[in-house]
Amino acid sequence: MSVHIDINCDMGESYGRWTLGADEEIMPNITSANIACGFHGGDPHVMRRSVELAV
Repeated sequence: MSVHIDINCDMGESYGRWTLGADEEIMPNITSANIACGFHGGDPHVMRRSVELAV
């Protein structure tokens, strides 16, 4: 029997010059990402970069 575990992480919560987390460093170790979409964190640049890293 095969078991699959999804390792999920909240990403892209930086905003402008305020950097939060180590998104680029953690990306190779996760299997899915929740990317902030600009309401509580993230801005267009951060969202774009987060999606680029995730795909």
